[in-house]
Formats: sequence, C-alpha cells, structure tokens
Amino acid sequence: MSKRRHLTTEQSNPSSNRIDDLSVREILDMINREDRAVAQKVGDALPEIEDTVKLTVAALRNGKRVFYLGAGTSGRLGVLDASEMPPTYSVPIDWFQGIIAGGDMALRKSIEGAEDKPDAAIKDLTTHGIEAGDVIIGISASGAAKYVQSALNYGHEIGSKTIYLTCTAKPFYPVNVDLTIFIDVGPEIITGSTRMKAGTATKMVLNMISTATMIRLGKVYGNLMVDLMAVNEKLVDRGIRIIQDFTNLNFKDSHRILVAAKMSVKTALVMVKKDCNLDVAEKLLLDANGFLRDVID
Repeated sequence: MSKRRHLTTEQSNPSSNRIDDLSVREILDMINREDRAVAQKVGDALPEIEDTVKLTVAALRNGKRVFYLGAGTSGRLGVLDASEMPPTYSVPIDWFQGIIAGGDMALRKSIEGAEDKPDAAIKDLTTHGIEAGDVIIGISASGAAKYVQSALNYGHEIGSKTIYLTCTAKPFYPVNVDLTIFIDVGPEIITGSTRMKAGTATKMVLNMISTATMIRLGKVYGNLMVDLMAVNEKLVDRGIRIIQDFTNLNFKDSHRILVAAKMSVKTALVMVKKDCNLDVAEKLLLDANGFLRDVID
C-alpha cells in the first residue's frame, strides 16, 4: 500500500498537538483561529476559480451540464450545492448534478470504501449521460480518491472539461485535467479530518462557482435572486417582498401579480415595469436571454 504521509491533509498540525488537554473554550478558540484563515486561502485560488466559472458558463450556454463528483464529505458537499440550484435560480434540474461515490445511500451513511472503486466512477458518469463539453469538477481534499481520479481521467478522454478541486499541492493520484483549484488550508486541527478546514474551503469554492455562474447567466438582478420560483411559503414571501421593493406595489397587489406571473418573480417584475401581460413579459425576457436588467433598465 502506498504511503500518504507526505499529503498536507495527513500531516499533524503543531498548533493542536495538545488539544486534548485544553478546556472546551480553548478548543473552540483554536478551531476558530484555524477556520479564519480558510477564506484567505480560498482567495489565493481566485484566478483558477474564475477560469472554472468561465468554463461552467460557457458549458451551460451551449446546452451542456456541470457535474460535481466526490467521495465522503467532498461528495456530500457537491450534492448539496447542486441540489440548491433549481429552487434558488429556477434552473433545470440537470444543469448542476452532484454524484457521490456509493450513491445516494452514502449521503446519510458513510460508505468510505466506495472511493477506492475507479470503475464505479465511470459507470456513474455513463449513467448520467456524460458527454463532450460537459464540465466535471472532481473534489478530493487529499487527491487520494481513486473514484475521483478515474472520473476526471475518463471525462478528459471523452472531451469533457475537467477541474480538480483539492487541498493538497500534490494530489496522491495524479490526473489529466484542464484546471486544478488548490486550496492550501494546511493540516487539520484533528489530523486527517478533512470535513473541517478542507470541507469549509470546498463549500466556499462550490458556492462561488455556482453563484458566479448564475449571475453571469442573468439569474440575479442587483443582489436579489429574481429568478426564484415561489414554491413554498418562504419563497412566496421573499418573492412578494422583491416585487414590493422594485415596484412600490403593496403586499396584496404584489402577491396578485406574482400569481399572474405563474409564481415567477422575474416575469412579474417585467409585467409591472413594462405594463404588459404574461405572454409579452415572457417574450421580452426570452429576447434578452433572461437578463432582467436588459429589459427594464
């Protein structure tokens, strides 16, 4: 068995070598100090994250898709980010897809051995209909997941765009990819526990990629998620408040126009600002490629 001692994620953090002898408050202070440095380390990787967003935007504009793929915590974080896209931005459910080693059962129950099955990655990608032009973001904190390595190599071979998101400078398993996003968070407070700083960094990066992609595709106006579909009480209330803020309509009339717009906040805003019906509003948005600012400004 190959040794992993050289991996950053497997090294001991000298700051915490007596953490078991500290008070609860001291433990929490130490974890907090380490976590505060994560955002800066993510900032160091902004050029690579920017290049990734350019790839995801181009892919989605061309009818392709974005896949997050990982094992354990990495896989769960990918599934989490992907699953938030349809309700938040009203995008098709296949635009962002999260694939975790071991399947959906691994979301709730640890199936860590699944990361050592390279053939399963190819099978999972094939099941999801992966094709040239799709984007695969493989997530592995240590770069030691054969499942992720196999997926990225396979994707690269068939013409997908491939990105390796990792927290170690030299991944344990090398891959042939278009981009590598390396977040140098250093050794974990608890040696090898990559659900901590590495997990935090991963969530931050995925949030950046998906959010920036949605902004560039016209899913945001100002800093508001105007493309949300009001499918529950919370989102209905948020949608009504957005309409109120931009139109000066009262709550009742904002609710009425939201219903008339088939619960689409963006369409409702166009109907009010352009004083038009649903069909005209939808046509205006279609002609503007969904960019609300291009319609009402």
